[in-house]
Amino acid sequence: EMTELNGNEKYFHLATNLPVDAAKRGTIQAGDLMLWQSNSLVLFYKTFRTSYRYTNLGRIDDPLGVAAAVGSGNVKVRFELERNDE
Repeated sequence: EMTELNGNEKYFHLATNLPVDAAKRGTIQAGDLMLWQSNSLVLFYKTFRTSYRYTNLGRIDDPLGVAAAVGSGNVKVRFELERNDE
């Protein structure tokens, strides 16, 4: 379950802290998946400017429909890692 925040992101507080490498991102892009502080997983669904510091975790390859998919309230999100074992 991810909680709506600020009309541009969904977040989930993790049970344990993760290592951080936080930096000012300047512009957040729709589809960015980041860590705020050491225990908040954040999925951004809109592009905007920010002065906050985040640790970059990854991004959704095709973020075009992310805002419509997550809607305006809290949402259940499932992340999967695609592996290309060649």
